Amino acid sequence: MKIYIGADHNGYQLKSSLIKYLSNAGYDVVDEGDKRNNPEDDFPMFTAKVIKDMMNSKDSEPRGILICGSGQGMCMAANRYKGIRASLGYDRISAQESRNDDDSNVLCLPASVLKKDQANQIVEIWLETPFAAAPRFVRRIKEIDDLI
Repeated sequence: MKIYIGADHNGYQLKSSLIKYLSNAGYDVVDEGDKRNNPEDDFPMFTAKVIKDMMNSKDSEPRGILICGSGQGMCMAANRYKGIRASLGYDRISAQESRNDDDSNVLCLPASVLKKDQANQIVEIWLETPFAAAPRFVRRIKEIDDLI
């Protein structure tokens, strides 16, 4: 599984630690963020980089992780793209249910709320939880895709 990860200045430190954590766990991680912490950057540019690379990926099930202060801005921006189901991961249950029920393919994290260990746990649960593919879940995802 290829994981594309991006962050604005608010999420820069958490992104750096998550890249190390995920790489050490054996994941193929692509850093789509700044190489230095730039307080003048804007989150939409990193959202676009992650989502566009996911959409062009040869990987059968690419995932994205986006990090900003609240996680909300990244989540709003990511959900503008058809086929993207971005979820806000603020705890273990939200991460698990977003995968199990909604087949989330992008996880948005609030750097101003989470400590490094919390973020690692949330990401691990999100990556390891399979989509349940219950008929009602599949039907709801199709309904979302048909909105646009």
